[in-house]
Amino acid sequence: MARTPSQLPRIGIPYRTRKEELSGDFDKIEKYIYAVRRAGAEAIVLSLGLSGPHLENIAKTLDGILLTGSPADVLPARFGAEQHAETAPADPDRERTDFALLDHAFKQKKPVLAICYGIQSLNVYLGGTLMQDIPSELGADIRHDQITDDERVPDIFHSVEIVPDSLLESMAQSRQARVNTSHHQCIAQPGRGLRVVSRAEDGVVEAVEWHGDTNWVVGVQWHPERLVESDPLSQTLFSTLVAAARPTSTRA
Repeated sequence: MARTPSQLPRIGIPYRTRKEELSGDFDKIEKYIYAVRRAGAEAIVLSLGLSGPHLENIAKTLDGILLTGSPADVLPARFGAEQHAETAPADPDRERTDFALLDHAFKQKKPVLAICYGIQSLNVYLGGTLMQDIPSELGADIRHDQITDDERVPDIFHSVEIVPDSLLESMAQSRQARVNTSHHQCIAQPGRGLRVVSRAEDGVVEAVEWHGDTNWVVGVQWHPERLVESDPLSQTLFSTLVAAARPTSTRA
């Protein structure tokens, strides 16, 4: 049955980790759900335990994808590297789910917003590599990682530069932004079709955009889902994802 144009776009959101899903730890994923709903879309939370065919069937009903952050790290073998001592354990269910969703999104030209772990997952999916631990590999000129995962502790922020004539510049309406940060890994070599459009002052990649075709795919290393009540750029990232999803919302 065809859906009518009046129905809200459906944005698929995978759980951050299989462990959080099974334990009922929903506090952090609720921020992504709220940000999507606030931007005018329906948030569809996706289990990391779905079979491939089941996930594909659900993906067909989605209009866009939001890849969340995660305390896990992408398995280094996926990008041809040995595991660094500081690399966190991988979450195979999350990796499998992300890659299946990205397969679908790229084939069907559906928009993707990839956040923190999500930008790293997107990059590896497209054949890129990761810096596995910023402090030990690059230094600590800028603090990128929170000491604690407790969200009662205030976010730390730093400045980023934005490339002119990028989608991100149009959303920020500026060539600079101040972003919140909580990560110890980052993109090293960008994947095929990805353009780096923002870096921190220490060179860490902070945002990428897909340039392989006209599909809207944006990845950011920071956490806009935590700032949608107060930060215009965070609000615009989600509203633009929803706008990019909206033309497909009449799909059967």
